[in-house]
Amino acid sequence: MSSTTVVNCIQCHQPQHIEARTADLDSWIGGELIQVAMPYLTADEREILISGVCGTCFDNMFGGEE
Repeated sequence: MSSTTVVNCIQCHQPQHIEARTADLDSWIGGELIQVAMPYLTADEREILISGVCGTCFDNMFGGEE
């Protein structure tokens, strides 16, 4: 079963909609590495779940990819 989680970025306050399987979210919350629990999510989707910062704001804060 999948669920959509809405996370508001702590920097820009824009909502981000993340679709993930409930069992995978439970696995991550239980201690599994997020990239192992939800490899189908993009790096930006995983980052907002971990830190609350969206990809755009993360790139603005840390310079993006080089």
